[in-house]
Amino acid sequence: MRRAFLSVVLLVGTFLIVPASPATAAPYCGLVWGSLQESAPGLAQAGVAGVRTGRHACYDRFVVDIGGDVGGYTVRYVDEVTQDASGYVIPTRGGASLQVTVNNPTLDYVLYPYFFIDDSAEMSEVTGYRTFRQVVYAGTFEGYTSLGIGVRARLPFRVLTLDGPGTSSRLVVDVAHRW
Repeated sequence: MRRAFLSVVLLVGTFLIVPASPATAAPYCGLVWGSLQESAPGLAQAGVAGVRTGRHACYDRFVVDIGGDVGGYTVRYVDEVTQDASGYVIPTRGGASLQVTVNNPTLDYVLYPYFFIDDSAEMSEVTGYRTFRQVVYAGTFEGYTSLGIGVRARLPFRVLTLDGPGTSSRLVVDVAHRW
């Protein structure tokens, strides 16, 4: 009887001493994005009409307004944001850089801009943003427009294309505040 009692005590003691396996933490704000390149094919003649940013509870948002259809895009983390064709490096603040290439021009067929850029090194005021550190213009070449986002760190992002208002559309890049 005593041996059975000791066996039960040892068995119960083992379960009390061995820690339970930790529960898997839920993703930040329910976001299940990654940090690998996202792209879509295509090319369009509709011009880039503007760039803007916004702050949200779980992410910072970058929007490229297009005066028609989004032709396609490539969004990826890079060591340095560069201009197409020349390879000229465009410095960005922050711990990581996202290069955003939209397959739409910034200039029309007579090289007149679809929108004016006041400061190519500070396209949008992002002071006080949790993730964004700087938004830069990296040029347009053969129907492609390159932009850069300096971010705090290599964080998860998503890319969306949205229609409207009217016949315009938008390329949206959301970058999470943390993993």
